[in-house]
Amino acid sequence: MITSPPRLLPMASHGCSCCGPASGADTASIPAASDSSAGGASPSYQVTGLTCGHCAKSVTQALQALPQVDDVQVDLAAGGVSTVTVTGVVPPEMVRRAIEEAGYTVLS
Repeated sequence: MITSPPRLLPMASHGCSCCGPASGADTASIPAASDSSAGGASPSYQVTGLTCGHCAKSVTQALQALPQVDDVQVDLAAGGVSTVTVTGVVPPEMVRRAIEEAGYTVLS
């Protein structure tokens, strides 16, 4: 019996935002942040341009460098819209700026 090699994830057509040219991702009307006032939920941000674990690590490190950030979770959707959740007391505009300075787009 012949087994085929495991299927690898396809590369993003325009390259990785952290390793190559930025993609022209469609910035549809997806909420940028959830309402953190209800039940103490951590704010989440919809981010495009993350295509690999290195991208997720870049965003995580940029956010962890901010004061009062306790934790960062990235739900990576390679080549799609990823969800970045930030725990801590940090202004949403500061989070957006850090993500954008790392080379990614926060959808609004």
